[in-house]
Amino acid sequence: MERLFSPWRSRYIESFKTPSETKDECVFCSALSVSEDKERLVIHRSTHAFVIMNLYPYNSGHMMIVPNRHTSDFSSLTTEELADSMRLLQTAQTALRELVHPHGFNLGMNLGKAGGAGIEDHLHWHIVPRWNGDTNFMPILADIKLVSEDMEKQWESLSAIFRKLLPRSQ
Repeated sequence: MERLFSPWRSRYIESFKTPSETKDECVFCSALSVSEDKERLVIHRSTHAFVIMNLYPYNSGHMMIVPNRHTSDFSSLTTEELADSMRLLQTAQTALRELVHPHGFNLGMNLGKAGGAGIEDHLHWHIVPRWNGDTNFMPILADIKLVSEDMEKQWESLSAIFRKLLPRSQ
């Protein structure tokens, strides 16, 4: 069996940690526990879930919807947590349509290490905008993914759209 390796995923997991944080601390819980939304790429916080940009995106605009409660058990999510997460996922799709006009989307959740989860201890959904022909040879030949927009600018744009669509009280 051939194996594909993506060492950049480890850099993503470690990237949110400050020197004072331990290896046992969850990257999502860490981002949720501080108010540094721009630095941590948190786009929107709601009662039961939040939206965060992926620091190492598969495509420009790649976001994750994360339940606030630390759990790896999908069946443990409450009706409220599921509803809030799905509302944020729909809002993320609307925001991406407005901002980057994709031709399609990948929506999904990887459960457990065997299921492909890079961060297996805290559930999260991915939403990745896709365009016809958006794959190229760079990731294969040079372990490089081309992302066409500045992350800070994209965070500002997405945050503004979320504020418009979902006031902070929601």
